[in-house]
Amino acid sequence: YMKRFLKLHGQPLVDGVLADLGVSSYQFDTGERGFSIRFDGPLDMRMDQRSEKTAATVLNSFSEAQLLQIFEQYGEVRNSRQLAKQITGGRGKSGITTIDSLKALIAPVIKGNPAKYLAQVFQALRIEVNDEMGALKDLLQQAALCIRPGGRLSVITFHSLEDRIVKQFMKTGGWQDAEVDMMGVRKDNSTFRLVNPKPIEPSEQEIKSNPRARSARLRIAEKL
Repeated sequence: YMKRFLKLHGQPLVDGVLADLGVSSYQFDTGERGFSIRFDGPLDMRMDQRSEKTAATVLNSFSEAQLLQIFEQYGEVRNSRQLAKQITGGRGKSGITTIDSLKALIAPVIKGNPAKYLAQVFQALRIEVNDEMGALKDLLQQAALCIRPGGRLSVITFHSLEDRIVKQFMKTGGWQDAEVDMMGVRKDNSTFRLVNPKPIEPSEQEIKSNPRARSARLRIAEKL
């Protein structure tokens, strides 16, 4: 989309791309969108309301194995297997349709801090519903094509899954660790050079004024 948009406006290359990967505060604070554990409401979580797949769709139609993969991969939930089994065994014919009904169903298997646990579950569902990792990879690949040499790619991430993908892409040009040849030399294919090897994190003052920034990480790379 980025490449087509720039071409449409006669600007095939740009000096930089800044991507803020955070969910908007408006979405979190609107109960009927289903993003927050603070409100009861429909299990929606769609960023694009034209999409058919909702969180309720995932919870009520995915198999135990599929849910296990989602909670392990996207939420890093400690007892993902137990959680997936609890959901598939308790959703019944009427299904799980509201946030409060989901919270009540999984309450017996919550481990550790309930708010943190639920946040991980909701993160996993949101990522699956919106294909966030696929969208991020597409963004990074498009940015590599649209930024002119010497330009910069700056990405603000909010959880380790995003940060890992961004870091690997900036370092290697892909999603995995760089390959090593027979001589033990890394074969990086990246078209970027890291400007800040370690991510920039918010200051205590910024976190105090904007608590939602506490998990933000900024990585910057220069196009070669």
